[in-house]
Amino acid sequence: MEAWRATLAELIATFLFVFLGAGSVIVSGGLPNGELDAARLLLIAIAHGSGIALLAYATANISGGHINPAVTFAALITKKINATRGLMFVAAQLVGAVAGAFLLLATIPDAVDTNLGAHALGSEVSIGMGLLMEVAITFALVFVIFATAVDPRGMGNLAPLAIGLTVLVTHLVAVPITGASMNPARSLGPALVAGEWTDQWIYWVAPLLGGAIAGLLYQFAFMNRDR
Repeated sequence: MEAWRATLAELIATFLFVFLGAGSVIVSGGLPNGELDAARLLLIAIAHGSGIALLAYATANISGGHINPAVTFAALITKKINATRGLMFVAAQLVGAVAGAFLLLATIPDAVDTNLGAHALGSEVSIGMGLLMEVAITFALVFVIFATAVDPRGMGNLAPLAIGLTVLVTHLVAVPITGASMNPARSLGPALVAGEWTDQWIYWVAPLLGGAIAGLLYQFAFMNRDR
């Protein structure tokens, strides 16, 4: 039952994260002058960063507050969770993300005429640039998660705040380049519902790779600092 409760928490948190994060992209795009100017970029970054912080606070004591297959993958390969729970978490995250995207269609007028906040590369961004950017920002996110939440000597109750701030600042850097995914579930939900599949593989390969590198590096270089 504990495993199923944790899995349900991951589903609900990812559902809400996609609804709030992708919703901020849709709503801000419908405002006057909906181009990606500094104000809209800040709004999107704050929505994603504060959303993940609040949801991590809500679920940290239930599931660990992964809310992201890349985080779950990093925890799996560093043996912080077992394979069964890892698969349950990822399945729940993907289902929650798709459900969140469907809720956007049901609640936001004219959302059907948008891409529902699906991620895409910028107009002059090459595949290599996009891939490297997503690896880098996911590395940053997972490194902070391991340093503040996974490490027993981390920040404890302040960890979700640090994680949310990391999501915020990485959005400020990467939204014009890749949309700043760092999260395959956040990318899949809107892409599936809106039918926007261009370069979708980048938003799986890069976050999983960046998360794995960060998790393994922290595990072997910093986790046991007394040795």
